[in-house]
Amino acid sequence: MEGFDVVIIGAGPGGSKAAKILASSGKSVALIEDTHWGGVCLNCGCIPTKLLLGAVAPKGLLRGLERQRVGTGSLSVDYAALQKRVQRFTGASSQALAKGLTQAGVRLFNGRGVCRDARHVDVLDAEGSVTASLAAGYIILATGSRPAAFPGLEPDHDAVLDSTDLLNTPSPPQSLLIVGAGAIGLEMADFFGAMGCAVTVVEAAPQLAPTEDSDVAQELEKLLRKTGLTSLVGVRASSLVSRNDQAVLTLEDGRELTADKALVAVGRKPNTDGLGVKAAGGSLDRRGYIQTDDWLRAAPTVYAIGDVNGRTLLAHAAEHQAVHVARQILGLESGAYESGPVPSCIYGSLEVMRVGQTAREARAAGGEVAVSRAPLIANAIAQAGGDPAGFIKVVWHEGRMAGIAALGHHVSHLVTAAQLLVLGQYHGDRMHQFMFAHPTLDEALAAAITAPRESA
Repeated sequence: MEGFDVVIIGAGPGGSKAAKILASSGKSVALIEDTHWGGVCLNCGCIPTKLLLGAVAPKGLLRGLERQRVGTGSLSVDYAALQKRVQRFTGASSQALAKGLTQAGVRLFNGRGVCRDARHVDVLDAEGSVTASLAAGYIILATGSRPAAFPGLEPDHDAVLDSTDLLNTPSPPQSLLIVGAGAIGLEMADFFGAMGCAVTVVEAAPQLAPTEDSDVAQELEKLLRKTGLTSLVGVRASSLVSRNDQAVLTLEDGRELTADKALVAVGRKPNTDGLGVKAAGGSLDRRGYIQTDDWLRAAPTVYAIGDVNGRTLLAHAAEHQAVHVARQILGLESGAYESGPVPSCIYGSLEVMRVGQTAREARAAGGEVAVSRAPLIANAIAQAGGDPAGFIKVVWHEGRMAGIAALGHHVSHLVTAAQLLVLGQYHGDRMHQFMFAHPTLDEALAAAITAPRESA
């Protein structure tokens, strides 16, 4: 049995970040991964999706120029070549990550990590045989999540696919049904729509992007319809099956929709099966997520970070939590974990950006809530890009800036500035302390912050 200061299970963004910090600070670290170095995000999630969207991004710009009657053109994407580029990039990045971890002093183990107790972890191979037994001063669980499905809507990996299946499809389908209009569903809809696929999105919630601001979602649906997307919101699906080489979706109201392929994008579920959480002294909630205290501890010597604890299912949230836990283990941090205003984005020809609370969330907290906003049509850079649709909205709770949301072309580029503005509460008599370059899209943030406020 080998002993380590810290044993980490899961080499996604959170596990890899924690491993590198701890090893670089002199701790002996073991990192266990059973699938991909870099996890879902790098290999079959965030990164490959953005490479696909980047390839079709000029089509959105062309649409804007055509609407303004100042330019015309076309773009043809070689899908097979694009897929090879994605595979080369993600493969090389995964290898580079593993090499960098090794150079930092991290000991890498290929296999499935299982907690035997709060101080010991076994590494299992694909057949379930123990290949290594490790002793640990601390254990960090960072096993991430995988696509979820509801009964009757399970992917069969034939015509009914999950997101990994669709990313690896050898050719774009002529028609595509997407069940679920969160970030994954909307980004897939954007890419395959740009590739000429007839896309229909079905969402049970009353709006697209259910977790986002309702005004943003309403405008997003209207603008996406102009690109050719068909959306059905507030509609529940009862079954989704492959039939005669096609996907058949039956809605609760009896309607039946058919397409070449269907994507189930109804959320994620944690990778906690067989992890040994209870043996390590931890517990799971009813959805299977690891329960953690204010310090991200599942047990006195066991931490859980990233998707697996269910707090925020975003790669950068996992990394942020990893830094906090690593600093705790190193004795550099003693306070409870505070995420601050979490930034999030939905990418595509139209983007959604948000930092902090929506108006709906602020109202639920009680107290006085107001909003202010600025349209992108008044911004010179938005106009120069050919598509000035969209707006920026600021949420005020009890006079404090509680959140900023935006919809429009390239608004994801505003996310870091928006976070800094909320963190620093740059408004009112502090606004002059924050300098906005001119001309930039960032100036629309200033316009929204200084705009008249309305009760929400």
